[in-house]
Amino acid sequence: MEEQVQQIKAWLGTGSINIFGMPMSGKDTVGVRLAEALGGKFLSSGIIVRAVEASTKQNVTTEGKLMPSNLFYDWVLPYFEKPELWDYPLILSSIGRWAGEEDQVMSVAKASGHPIRAAVMLELSEADVMGRWEAAKMLGDRGLRADDAKPEIFQTRIREYREKTIPVLKHYQELGLLLPVKASASRDQVFQNVVKALADFAKRA
Repeated sequence: MEEQVQQIKAWLGTGSINIFGMPMSGKDTVGVRLAEALGGKFLSSGIIVRAVEASTKQNVTTEGKLMPSNLFYDWVLPYFEKPELWDYPLILSSIGRWAGEEDQVMSVAKASGHPIRAAVMLELSEADVMGRWEAAKMLGDRGLRADDAKPEIFQTRIREYREKTIPVLKHYQELGLLLPVKASASRDQVFQNVVKALADFAKRA
């Protein structure tokens, strides 16, 4: 796999890879590991938004809905300009989830020297998503996230993905940037699947 990682690094440069998927699909898990393997930096819109909510005592996403685009632009996009990220590739976790935001994300990413070179879609059925949610709730390994607390809120998150994020993925597909990857296997296997998909894409590119 090391050879595949080196292929990805050579192709990616200081570009970005945006990872999407339904809740519980493993976006952050894969993203953090990929950033470490590539010597890059990891940015998660969810982590950024929850931190801003906590510091400003605002509740924007606690009911499971995506944040309004104007707040997304104000809170998340400035991170691309941070000097400590300039010389590194970026692994993004769902940056730009609402249809229409992807064009602005790609524009800001390119202007900051981190053009989006691929969008990975972690594929997981809704039945598997709910199974993982039940298991995580039982194990208590997701922290105290308000948007995971109740089944109706979690269902809202799934519906938001279906209605608002799927069109984003279709746009990336139209641009030839979308890489679907099965996410129903173990964490190690999913990571290996992502690396292989990206290495194959890098060869074609």
